[in-house]
Amino acid sequence: MNDRQRNRTKEHLKSAFIKLIKEKGYHNVSVKDIVDCAAYNRSTFYVHYQDKILLAEDMLASMIQGLEDSVGQPYYPGQQIYANKLNAPSFAIISYIYENRDFFELIKYDDTLPGLHTEFPQTILKIYKEQFIFETLNHAQVNMDYFKRYTAFGFYGLILMWIKNDFKESLEEFIKEVIDLTKTHIHSIKYVGKNGDSPNSSDTANRIVSLKDSWSKK
Repeated sequence: MNDRQRNRTKEHLKSAFIKLIKEKGYHNVSVKDIVDCAAYNRSTFYVHYQDKILLAEDMLASMIQGLEDSVGQPYYPGQQIYANKLNAPSFAIISYIYENRDFFELIKYDDTLPGLHTEFPQTILKIYKEQFIFETLNHAQVNMDYFKRYTAFGFYGLILMWIKNDFKESLEEFIKEVIDLTKTHIHSIKYVGKNGDSPNSSDTANRIVSLKDSWSKK
């Protein structure tokens, strides 16, 4: 089995697992349920996972990592963005959630993926604390740790409402609402980067060129 086949099989198992959690609740789903829904056999499942717990952990970890990675896509380390210049590409994290809404809808359920209810909001807080420097509106002097918590959990609350309302607002409408609210308390945002990113790296330089090209076409 090559990497492409392996990844495709794992994605099919995850999709089946998500569907079953919504239908039956996490604790009522068995490995047999998963393989039957995904149209595989048990031996195929056990090639990839020892049990459903490891499948759940892999699924949560990969999606949370994707959430973290999505944030920096529109920016380069050291870039400062003024709130009045924010636009839809500035919120790649919202687009990521929407693109993976089948997974993030699991937040609506009580008997859901273990850890999701805590990891989701805590990851947003981690992103705010580690990847951004905020400048308040009118340069108000505040406890920045409190400010980031207030802003992060406020943002999470909006995301949660959007999900629980079955994404009633379109992606574009929701991002506009978030931008409008951001302008009420943030003057500018500076993207710090993560994992030792350097604004001089070739990967970053290529991304900057790509972003400039894409934005020039809008």
